[in-house]
Amino acid sequence: MTSPANQGRSPLPAELASRLKRDTNGLVCAVVQQYDTREVLMVGWMDDEALRRTLTEGRVTFWSRSRQEYWRKGDSSGHFQYVKAVSLDCDGDALLLQVDQVGAACHTGERTCFLTGGDLGAVVGQRPAG
Repeated sequence: MTSPANQGRSPLPAELASRLKRDTNGLVCAVVQQYDTREVLMVGWMDDEALRRTLTEGRVTFWSRSRQEYWRKGDSSGHFQYVKAVSLDCDGDALLLQVDQVGAACHTGERTCFLTGGDLGAVVGQRPAG
């Protein structure tokens, strides 16, 4: 199902809206990182309206694919994300949100969503000498 903001005119400035490459549901992946330590905290999804709110309100808003509604991080949990910077990648299909995280970022109560999934055992690569 497409998020409501992308069914009509974008609430974003035209120049920014034209740079976004959205998935079939009108969403862009948003990687959330602690601004000072560079720790990757979580991944969420944004449509144009969620991005507009994030850029203009100083707090992170996502589009919930499971609940089909907007949610602002911290409103129910008390674990707020205060925006420090938002960047768009070179392809226009991913956002990097640098935030000041208060409390846990993960819905499990962990600081980051990348602790409980476990290491997948990837072979460690080596740069060639020389």
